[in-house]
Order: sequence, then C-alpha cells, then structure tokens
Amino acid sequence: MKLTTVTINIVGMHCTSCAMNIDFNLEDLGGVKDVHTDYARQKSTVTFDPDIITPKQMIAEITKLGYEAVIKQ
Repeated sequence: MKLTTVTINIVGMHCTSCAMNIDFNLEDLGGVKDVHTDYARQKSTVTFDPDIITPKQMIAEITKLGYEAVIKQ
C-alpha cells in the first residue's frame, strides 16, 4: 500500500467543531488513513491510499458538509 498526503484549503469553518466535523467525516471514507483539520489555518492534511480514494472525492465530501475546499498548490 502506497500512502499519499494532500493538503486541502477549506473556506467556511467557524470554530474547532467545524474542523472536528470534517475530520470525522473524512475518517469514515474508505482509503483515508489520517486526517488533521486545523481551524486556525483553514486547512486539512489528509493521508490516504490513492488506489482507494482520490482528493476529488474528499473535496466532494467536504463540500457536502457546506464548506468550500480546494487542493493546496
């Protein structure tokens, strides 16, 4: 298994509970191994198996929660 890490910029978090909500939802996705969402920095760092899930799918999940998300370049 080859793990990859991506940083996702997130707009719309208002508190640490928002960050925890994103973490819990991403952790439930298959292929996601570790998530850390930082409310103060407005970003998530996600370690995942690219054979199982893509960053596009993670962004779709974050968007469903009501936040804007883009891959940090």
